[in-house]
Amino acid sequence: MPRDKNNEQPVILEGRDVWKVFGPHEQQAIEAIKAGESRNEVDRRLGTLVAVAGINFEITRGEIFCVMGLSGSGKSTLVRHINRLVDPTAGNIFVAGQNIGELDDQALRKLRSEKIGMVFQKVALFPHWTVVDNVAFGLEVKGLSKAERREKARDWLSRVQLDGWADRYPHELSGGMQQRVGLARALCTDPDVLLMDEPFSALDPLIRRQLQDEFIDLSNRFGKTTLFITHDLDEAIRLGDRIAIMREGQFVQEGSPEEIVTRPVDDYVASFVQGISRLHLVRAHSVMQPLDAFKGRNPTVDTACLRSVPANAELDDLVDLKASTLDPVVVVDGDGRSVGIITVFDLLAAIQGKNAGKNEHEQEQRLVGNLA
Repeated sequence: MPRDKNNEQPVILEGRDVWKVFGPHEQQAIEAIKAGESRNEVDRRLGTLVAVAGINFEITRGEIFCVMGLSGSGKSTLVRHINRLVDPTAGNIFVAGQNIGELDDQALRKLRSEKIGMVFQKVALFPHWTVVDNVAFGLEVKGLSKAERREKARDWLSRVQLDGWADRYPHELSGGMQQRVGLARALCTDPDVLLMDEPFSALDPLIRRQLQDEFIDLSNRFGKTTLFITHDLDEAIRLGDRIAIMREGQFVQEGSPEEIVTRPVDDYVASFVQGISRLHLVRAHSVMQPLDAFKGRNPTVDTACLRSVPANAELDDLVDLKASTLDPVVVVDGDGRSVGIITVFDLLAAIQGKNAGKNEHEQEQRLVGNLA
């Protein structure tokens, strides 16, 4: 699971009402969508392609913010705004408080070489350069000596488990190894921000998961602010501190992985999360019922005699506990106060992605009757 975050961290990446319209009649398209017309209708009527439609976001220092959606949703266009590979039709992008739309060419080159690292699906290594020279490329742009940049590059190759490959050429590496080189190249310049556009999507599942593990480890150690684009919700949930679901150029829902899975805002999001395992994602505080409501239905039960679990316990922990007892368990907060209760029916409903209903509560009362 992604690491815990300090909510007081400063905002490093920010987008304010960002629009990108390709084709003619840009302002007409923006006004039409603001008036409630769908993107498809606007594109068909005006001959435009509205790729990004009024996106707002804030990403704090050290946070991994995953944007996911189907092909054509606008997620790759959005990420290319961060380093001005694409300029917005309207709106502004800020990196560390700086409006990058105001940068001249020299300042923009400095931003790209010093503040931002990029890893894309096609890693685009220089085929006639050795691996170490590929990793050191950003340091060469910054003006470091050959000895300095090679030393730093070899250090990063070691960190991504490519010791001994420094003097090889890209064609001698597997796809997963080339992606490691791309990650080392992006990190070697010590950027404040990482932009990752489906970097693992073309890899075999086993290699993909291995690289995800390595990325999580590197993120934990170095705390890089990351905008991560993916079409895979499993990947977004595994990596992201927050997730934004994108459709037709807009964010449909934004929140923590647990919020996205347990409280989808509409059928579109619900269809994404339908097959997601909740065992290591959903926590006790999200599935518990209020303690007072339980006591109201079961007034003779002494909850002080029940076992307790912390509010951040995973469903998987609760399953292990329920394997030894069918008794309800009390949920306690960080101060040890009882804040809720979970019955076996609450747990089963949570695993299925449902809320316990009237029938379940009636069964609950029969089940806990022997506790009175």
